[in-house]
Amino acid sequence: EEEEEEGGVRITPQLLKASTGEFALESILLLRLRGRRISHLGCLDHCSNLEWLDLSGNSIAQLGPLAALKALAVLNLAGNRVASLEPLGSCQNLQSLNVAGNRVSSLRQLRCLTGLRRLESLRLRDPLARLGNPLCATAPAYRLALASMFPGLKAIDGQRLAGRGSEFYQLCRDLDSSLGCDGDGGDKTEAPRTAQPWVEAGFWEARQPRRGSIVEEAYKQFGEALQECRELSRRADDTIAQAERALSGPPDPNSFL
Repeated sequence: EEEEEEGGVRITPQLLKASTGEFALESILLLRLRGRRISHLGCLDHCSNLEWLDLSGNSIAQLGPLAALKALAVLNLAGNRVASLEPLGSCQNLQSLNVAGNRVSSLRQLRCLTGLRRLESLRLRDPLARLGNPLCATAPAYRLALASMFPGLKAIDGQRLAGRGSEFYQLCRDLDSSLGCDGDGGDKTEAPRTAQPWVEAGFWEARQPRRGSIVEEAYKQFGEALQECRELSRRADDTIAQAERALSGPPDPNSFL
């Protein structure tokens, strides 16, 4: 099922169908090919509706076929040999990208991603898995530069910058500032400040659960199947009624003699 080539495995239709159980490549929405010795992405560009893709732990260097995956939202490329991320600039729906453990050596290589308006999470380093990029060692302040390059990011290397989870960090900074010394040795006292809420209004209110596109598609297919069952049931009722009328028929006058 795996097409072995010199230097690694190539992704083929047979490999994709065996891994997902899907007959049509366009039907694949989620694909996990972690640690499969893959070095060539092959026909992956035919999975036009793919939304979630895990290619971590392989030997991939070229990402060309990924440029065709317009619906891709989550991509894990950790532990590969990627130096150029140019093809990902076409993945306009991309929200989460993990490229820890690759060959990204400068911020210039990441500029191709600045047009991804939905990108919220970017990982270049994973200390738990001991994965990083040359950029992480040569530019210790790269996170600040990334936050400037990608103002829409909510997380860098797994650390929250905005949204849920970041409020506690900001609260600690505010407390440190309010308890800090003036540094002039004086006995200055400040009037007590008006207490402010720790979180924004509505933070604790229950939020409407967000259903992913995979769940939405399942609901849609279920609804269509249910509607078809109702239509078949109606037709069966009509057929039975017609048969009963045909069998009953008009009474035979001779039967009373």
